[in-house]
Parts: sequence; C-alpha cells; structure tokens
Amino acid sequence: MVKNIIWASIFALIASILQSTVFSNLAIYRAVPDLALGIVVYCAYVNGSMTGQLSGFFAGILSDFMSAAPLGLNSLIRTLVGALAGLLKGAFFLDFLLLPMALCAAATLFKAIVLLLLHFIFSGAIPSYSLTAPTLWIELAMNVATAPFLFALLKRFRGLLSERTNR
Repeated sequence: MVKNIIWASIFALIASILQSTVFSNLAIYRAVPDLALGIVVYCAYVNGSMTGQLSGFFAGILSDFMSAAPLGLNSLIRTLVGALAGLLKGAFFLDFLLLPMALCAAATLFKAIVLLLLHFIFSGAIPSYSLTAPTLWIELAMNVATAPFLFALLKRFRGLLSERTNR
C-alpha cells in the first residue's frame, strides 16, 4: 500500500507540474484539465478507500505547496475525492471509456461543490467556481475528455499503482 501511495503522489506531482506549466499556456477561460484529480480517482478506484484517501492527501499537499490556495485546501478536496472514489472499488467493471469519464465528471463536480461550500463558510476567503461562468464547465469537459486517456496511461503502470498485479 505504501508503494502505491508514493507512486500515486509522484504521478500527481508530475501532473500538477504539467498543469501549472504546459497546460496553463493552453487554458481556455483559465480552465485546465485537473489531471492530478484524475490520478487520485484512478488510484482510489483501483485500490480502495484507504489508499485513495492517503494518495489524495499527499497529492493534495504537494499541490498546495505549488499553488496560491490556502494550505490544506487541495489536500481536503483530494482526500474526500479519494475516499468517495475508493468506496466504489469493485462495484463496476473498469472499462476504457464510460466509467473513467463518469468518475472524473463526478469528482470535478464534487470538487466544485466542496469549494462552493467552503467559500460560503469562510465568507469568501476561499476561491470557488461560479456556476454561471464557463470555467467550471470547460474544466469538467476537459476532465471528461482526458479521463479515458489518463486511465489508459495509468493502467500501463498497474504494477506501481495497484495492489493487485495479477489481473
């Protein structure tokens, strides 16, 4: 389990670096695909809730150090996403198209809802998505579009990211 969490955190760190450097130059309405969130979703779905939570926490804390968001914000969101995605372990067959798209869409919407709730709780100190602005919906579309490719890439590293290697 520790090996999976370490490798998931490394992959999420690489994804966060790509998001903040390469993809930020290709942003549409300041929206970029959240690949690190997709990595947490994949690892949580394949390994279960505990690995998902820990992978989400460490991936989030690494993202927190790279962003201007309050320390712990990304950790909280990714930990919750990892816990919820991990609860679905084994519930569905992991196909190559529909399930990755549905999981990443649900994770993106959950992230937006949590940010909105925190925005209201902390009197606007936490940045959130505006539901009427195109940024959330473009990020959602990008996450859904990149999910099958991201999951296919991560399946190549099954030995590093999955507890069961005999599939």
